[in-house]
Amino acid sequence: MQIDARGMGCPKPVIMAEEALSKIGEGIVDVLVDNEASVKNLARFASKNGFFSETTKEDDYWRVKIVKGYPCEIGPEEAVGAGSVLPEEKKHLLLVIATDTMGKDEELGKILMKSFFETMKVYKEFPHTIFFLNAGVKLTTVNEEIIPILKELEAMGVEIFSCGTCLKYYNLESELKVGYRGTTNHIVEGMKDFKKTVWIG
Repeated sequence: MQIDARGMGCPKPVIMAEEALSKIGEGIVDVLVDNEASVKNLARFASKNGFFSETTKEDDYWRVKIVKGYPCEIGPEEAVGAGSVLPEEKKHLLLVIATDTMGKDEELGKILMKSFFETMKVYKEFPHTIFFLNAGVKLTTVNEEIIPILKELEAMGVEIFSCGTCLKYYNLESELKVGYRGTTNHIVEGMKDFKKTVWIG
């Protein structure tokens, strides 16, 4: 079964894949998408539900193959060799940042926000994932002081996402400098996938 979800933003491709998979006992669903956020969300969905998944890059889009069933034909060793995503243990911390300043005073708040990330880097106390939303997306797009620090954190293994709806609201979709476009799926899934979720803002 093939689903053409090109041109659709998250979480629509995941919803369509889930609906298609719910209608079959076992089989393969190919989902075509044209953005990396959807690729990651589909792989995460497959992992959470114990499905084998495999992603291939076509001309200007991605094909995400999700396999339901066939337990005797595709084992864990073969799945790893094929570049699939297997179920993971709970991750330690999801950090949600919903502001570009800390506290009520804007100028002081910007200084504190920069200091917060610099301290995180120095002490190597990293969250697994940072999700920016609301005015927080300005930190991954137009804040030239914060972006280099976030790039360093990303290089150290921190996953960084910015809310796609928020980027669109602030007209910053083409300005993303670090990380990937994400959706509120990351927050909803964080309730189950992470041991702890911390909000700033």
